[in-house]
Amino acid sequence: MPIDLYYFPPSPPCRSVMLLAKSLDVKLQLKVINIINGDQKSPEYAKMNPQQTIPTLDDDGFIIWESRAILGYLVNQYAKDDTLYPKDPKERALIDQRLYFDASYISQRATEYFKKVAFMSQLVNEDDLEKMHETLQLLNTFLDGQLWVAGPNMSIADFAIVVSVSNMEALGVDLNEYPNIANWYTRARSAMPGYEEINQAGAMMMGEMFKNRLKELTQ
Repeated sequence: MPIDLYYFPPSPPCRSVMLLAKSLDVKLQLKVINIINGDQKSPEYAKMNPQQTIPTLDDDGFIIWESRAILGYLVNQYAKDDTLYPKDPKERALIDQRLYFDASYISQRATEYFKKVAFMSQLVNEDDLEKMHETLQLLNTFLDGQLWVAGPNMSIADFAIVVSVSNMEALGVDLNEYPNIANWYTRARSAMPGYEEINQAGAMMMGEMFKNRLKELTQ
């Protein structure tokens, strides 16, 4: 039975779930929730997900939201092995740490930088830009001597973080300033099936929206 994913194409959390599902060969039945039009506030959707967020996954009646929780569920339920989210406590703890770092720092700071211009009609905030660079410097340090963000093997943390980093790049950040990130980013894009169509297209949509709004504000 197909798994329903309620999503919005440009949404970063939705893109990470779709990337992982593609890698696991998990078939998703995509149902668009246009958050700009307020679809997530409909009574039907709010009943399914009281937080009214995206993505939401419905797997034959099992409903879960929060993208990083969905990533873990998909591996636990459908992966052929636990390589992407090991059961070993120490390995899993490191992956969880990277996921929390993404949620609290990388994704959050990229989103804040984007929203202030695109939706709050503010000019670029240099403090927010500096925070993004501080975050990337930390990630660059984490990747020192490592192939992937949580060690020698790709994990669900890579699927979350690659989306956040691609957003920063689309917003104008030069990743070549961070050699470890640049190398990992190239590696991840090549290793993740469907990367360009699933993620890069959405990142470019965000970038174009940001640049067009910034142009309007500065005219």
